[in-house]
Amino acid sequence: MTSVVQGCMSHPLTCFATPVPGFVVGHAGLLQALAMLLVAYFILALTVLSVCAIATNGAVRGGGAYFMISRTLGPEVGGSIGLMFYLANVCGCAVSLLGLVEAVLDVFGADSSPSSGLQVLPQGYGWSLLYGSLLLGLVGGVCTLGAGLYARASFLTFLLVSGSLASVLVSFVAVGPRSIPLAPRPSPNGSSPQPQVGHFTGFNSSTLKANLGAGYAKDYTTGAMMTFASVFAVLFNGCTGIMAGANMSGELKDPSRAIPLGTIIAVTYTFFIYTLLFFLSSFTCDRTLLQEDYGFFRAISLWPPLVLIGIYATSLSASMSSLIGASRILHALAQDDLFGVILAPAKVVSRTGNPWGAVLYSWGLVQLVLLAGKLNTLAAVVTVFYLVAYAAVDLSCLSLEWASAPNFRPTFSLFSWHTCLLGVASCLLMMFLISPGAAGGSLLLMGLLSALLTARGGPSSWGYISQALLFHQVRKYLLRLDVRKEHVKFWRPQLLLLVGNPRGALPLLRLANQLKKGGLYVLGHVTLGDLDCLPSDPVQPQYGAWLSLVDRAQVKAFVDLTLSPSVRQGAQHLLRISGLGGMKPNTLVLGFYDDAAPQDHFLTDPAFSEATDGTQEGGSPALSTLFPPPRAPGSPRALSPQDYVATVADALKMNKNVVLARACGALPPERLSRGSGGTSQPHHVDVWPLNLLRPRGGPGYVDVCGLFLLQMATILGMVPAWHSARLRIFLCLGPREAPGAAEGRLRALLSQLRIRAEVQEVVWGEGAGAGEPEEEEEEGDFVNGRRGDAEAEALACSANALVRAQQGRGRGGGPGGPEGADGEGGPATALTFLYLPRPPADPARYTRYLALLETLTHDLGPTLLIHGVTPVTCTDL
Repeated sequence: MTSVVQGCMSHPLTCFATPVPGFVVGHAGLLQALAMLLVAYFILALTVLSVCAIATNGAVRGGGAYFMISRTLGPEVGGSIGLMFYLANVCGCAVSLLGLVEAVLDVFGADSSPSSGLQVLPQGYGWSLLYGSLLLGLVGGVCTLGAGLYARASFLTFLLVSGSLASVLVSFVAVGPRSIPLAPRPSPNGSSPQPQVGHFTGFNSSTLKANLGAGYAKDYTTGAMMTFASVFAVLFNGCTGIMAGANMSGELKDPSRAIPLGTIIAVTYTFFIYTLLFFLSSFTCDRTLLQEDYGFFRAISLWPPLVLIGIYATSLSASMSSLIGASRILHALAQDDLFGVILAPAKVVSRTGNPWGAVLYSWGLVQLVLLAGKLNTLAAVVTVFYLVAYAAVDLSCLSLEWASAPNFRPTFSLFSWHTCLLGVASCLLMMFLISPGAAGGSLLLMGLLSALLTARGGPSSWGYISQALLFHQVRKYLLRLDVRKEHVKFWRPQLLLLVGNPRGALPLLRLANQLKKGGLYVLGHVTLGDLDCLPSDPVQPQYGAWLSLVDRAQVKAFVDLTLSPSVRQGAQHLLRISGLGGMKPNTLVLGFYDDAAPQDHFLTDPAFSEATDGTQEGGSPALSTLFPPPRAPGSPRALSPQDYVATVADALKMNKNVVLARACGALPPERLSRGSGGTSQPHHVDVWPLNLLRPRGGPGYVDVCGLFLLQMATILGMVPAWHSARLRIFLCLGPREAPGAAEGRLRALLSQLRIRAEVQEVVWGEGAGAGEPEEEEEEGDFVNGRRGDAEAEALACSANALVRAQQGRGRGGGPGGPEGADGEGGPATALTFLYLPRPPADPARYTRYLALLETLTHDLGPTLLIHGVTPVTCTDL
């Protein structure tokens, strides 16, 4: 029942709930006061519904609102709002204590009115600080001794407040009309203060009629002119105690039952009392009395000391409730270890489980706040912090409802997503109505704390509502992604990169990430084995390592693993089943099959630097222990050359594009970074959109595969790290083909495709030697063996020499070297795109086909062999 007698924030004191009706009705009138009360409690009721729903959906442990928010919205949002809610309780405790000090000094202070008290207590900043510190010691002592003593003290204060409230209600009926002298107020013209008199008329219809309308005037305590917003803010300040019971969730035997029941009773009780006092004040007190003496209940009481007892008891109850609530929130924050060692003292508990360390920690902060003296300026900030927590509770319930999670089935059902959404909007609106500056500052603080917690990292075992919401929305939109509505204008690469060991494939993994252009990117891996011969699936435990690889490499990729007796069969599985709905891979990416010794890029990449004990910073196993070392030179390989080419053939049969990547490890690190390449040295990206093993010009530039090469090269140029690279397209002319005509056609095509590139004509056929055929070759003459092997090898060597001659490097130059072939300085070729011929129809020719590709790409540096089978671009808008 603590929240039933929760103290409230009047103006300017934090004291017994009865002064608020006089202030509100005196300035706003009865009609507007009732409207304000309905709006305020409507907002509170929406939040109460959300609290009840979350509290009845599972076990609620210590921390109250913080526990609900953090376990729903995640540690980042929960931790930031939990800290703000903690600070609100700390400041609320200080405000309640200073309000109590002012209420005591108003009666017993040496500077008080002679007619109002005994004038025995000295006054001043130092004395007020001393009185507040003594009261804080009393409150802190009760909270330090445990929740049992606090509960008994709260029950005692509840009885005192109830008795005081009963005496006030009886006094409205039992006391006759009287005139009440008011403290003199300074005159506007600077003359001597004029005495004022307020009137208690008893129940009088004329008094009620005079009090129906608004009569906003200056507040005699601050001199500020009151408005609807300022009065409403004061009223709402008195309603911020609805979480008092929830904050004690760790001490409740059955929080799922006690929190909803106690909170609903408290809200209903206080709403009834406020309404009753509004009507009684409007019927019996004139406007002067209401506006000039907010504590007039003492003047009309049958026994005025009982009203003082109620005021003091309420302030003590409010301060105890705020302090013990703050300590429980702080203890929960410390237990979750979100803010590190700074909150370590708050973890200390007694043998009975009382977090006295958190109580002392909070006591010290309240003492610091007391040094500020007057806290009227902080009252709005405290209320805004409370409202942030209320909005977060509503948002938590809204997220759970929108996520449609099967495990969200609270026993309290009097809520919906409409009430949650309205609660969030109402709390945000109220924040900015009370104090726009405090509201903006609180949201900024929440953002900064969330960013800090995100950077620091938090526990992932709580569950993230964001993941549930994303799943719900992604499933809905995937169902709407209709493959029958696909259009070539919106084509994008969706890559499946098959990786054997990521240690040797890290550069390719990052290059593929740059080529995806916002499309699907899947890392596929085949584990060899037969599930019938194994006790359990060996694939499932591997997902954690691969997901950590994706995080450390900073690529936007999914992971898909499979178990298969052979790599080729596993690749077929992944090509068929990877992706979902309209998001399925359309391009297979493979590393080149050669005899080069695999490199361990984990040893040289800064992102994969690890501690010497084989652990990462968070204490989890290092990636170097999760993936085996690279294959030793000469050791057996999991994939034979025959199966490698067969995998390429399988992908083409399935209508998938194919990309074979060679020597990607030679790419400079800045070319694979996510940042801008504006400061890197200019390089060329060369595109040869013609099958160099089928030397023929003309129509080869406009076929599907040639356009696919152009599209992929253009996509790479859109990546910031490749902005400085210059795209070059090589136009191959036959030995008897006139220059100029084909170049004009190609430039016209590039203009239609909006591709900016440099076009260079080269004669293709001069270097083929005496064996250059005079008749036109048919598709696949060389790869299918209809030409002799020696002739095919010579053609591949000639094509390799042609490409190397155009790369801006000498035969002995390394990839990306700064010197040209003729020794002159100039940009070198960073990456070469080559047309990948189709594999031969006869599987017996697969090995020879791979040898031709080896010859074609020998010493070319980073190279992508590409064969496209699907249209990827068009000239229409």
